[in-house]
Amino acid sequence: MSTSHPRPSWSKPTSAWAGPLPPWQWSTSTANGPRTRAFPWALARAARCRGLVADDASFEPCFVEALRYHDLTSDSFERGPSHLCFGERLRRARRRTHARRELRCAFEIFDELGATPWAERARLELPATGETARRRDRDALERLTPQEFQIAHMLAAGATTRETAARLFLSPKTVEYHLRNAYDKLGIRTRAELAHLVSTPDAGARPAGSVAS
Repeated sequence: MSTSHPRPSWSKPTSAWAGPLPPWQWSTSTANGPRTRAFPWALARAARCRGLVADDASFEPCFVEALRYHDLTSDSFERGPSHLCFGERLRRARRRTHARRELRCAFEIFDELGATPWAERARLELPATGETARRRDRDALERLTPQEFQIAHMLAAGATTRETAARLFLSPKTVEYHLRNAYDKLGIRTRAELAHLVSTPDAGARPAGSVAS
């Protein structure tokens, strides 16, 4: 005697799994359901793909949605292409300031991961937005003068500009001058980036001529 089984519902899911949905329906039909928790990277990819093919009036929400799904995962490599593609679309739409922010995020992610081809793609896009990015590398510390190196280490360790100036018998403006030079040589913009770069294991040696504080 044959036993009949109910056919899965393909259009109106009533449980966690009621049959597969087409990929283009994932982010709208299951945005708050179990698929979001299980496959945020897939939802992010689907949203990113929609952003790539959308017209100039509707691509932005797609990428914003993709980045929201990326927030649910720790996979930074998956996040990088979303920032990159978003930045490329924004640049072509002549929204340079917003594009610069997204492309910079993409560059920093790929550069940190050592994904050189991807980082290079983001880096080559940035000049069209009015910014030039440099690849960060630990060897860049060797390009600092002894004074810049010492100031960078002190500030990265948590000292304020005034505290650093007092310890080195310099004016705060002189410290800021050396810090700007160090930022330019290292291709960074913030003290958080400086702390990350200086705190790497092979960043402890001082260039010849530097003076311990």
